[in-house]
Amino acid sequence: MQLSGVLPALVTPFDRDNKVDFKALEAHMSALRSAGASGWVPCGSTGEYFSMSNQERVDVLKFVKDFAQDGETLIAGTNAPATREVIENTAAAKDIGYDTVLLATPFYTRPSDDELLAHYNSVLDAVDVNIVLYNYPPKDGVEISFTVMDGLADHPRVIGIKESSGVLQRAVDIVSRYDGRIQLVSGSDDIALDFMFWGADSWICGPANCMAKACCDLDRTFRSGDLAKARKQMATLYRAMNSLESGKFVQKVKYGCELQGTPVGVCRQPLLPLSDQEKQDFKVALEPILNWS
Repeated sequence: MQLSGVLPALVTPFDRDNKVDFKALEAHMSALRSAGASGWVPCGSTGEYFSMSNQERVDVLKFVKDFAQDGETLIAGTNAPATREVIENTAAAKDIGYDTVLLATPFYTRPSDDELLAHYNSVLDAVDVNIVLYNYPPKDGVEISFTVMDGLADHPRVIGIKESSGVLQRAVDIVSRYDGRIQLVSGSDDIALDFMFWGADSWICGPANCMAKACCDLDRTFRSGDLAKARKQMATLYRAMNSLESGKFVQKVKYGCELQGTPVGVCRQPLLPLSDQEKQDFKVALEPILNWS
């Protein structure tokens, strides 16, 4: 399975009663499709899976699966703190119709290399799905080491790794070590163009929720071979991307959706709304992208 294009890591809209707002989700995804999104990644960290009940996660996965069209890639976020829960979530996603899942390391427990390798193998043994690994050590507290990747690289259903460490050297190392075995997936948004240059053919992109046209244009420009134009586009994107990486990522993404005309509500606690000053600062950073042409 070859992953390609911009795959938004979808936000989960919540209404005033703190319920999942499926009408808002439909409007939001329609706008992303019009901008050129290649597929959908629901129930990831940008989707606030950590604050959702199991039933809510199932309901969102079903909605996105029903919304998707032929040719659009579907990847379900099925992460949880315990291996048992990940297997249950992954089996539920498989039953809904997802053949691929995105799996970070189990949070809080900080598993060792041998524990992490056993974790992923347990999921692979239990459910017949493809796995895209998700390396995000600043968030999860542990890195998917090359020792773990060595143990998974020849498994036919470990197809890629979303690399969100922000370390370009690690991305280059992944390509040099695992080219043809594990696909490099861009997940460090403020250096996305560098990832493309080093072979990332897909971008699982949280910022695409609020800057889809710009992200998809960058992807198309790079594919066309116009590197000078791609550099200019990345320079325009960089300030907003860097703001997102500096903190309060999901809150800013959701506020950006509001600015783009597809409001998706605010985050669930413990994530609090942005202050007026934080909103103003992010709006200034996002301004060139709101006027993207």
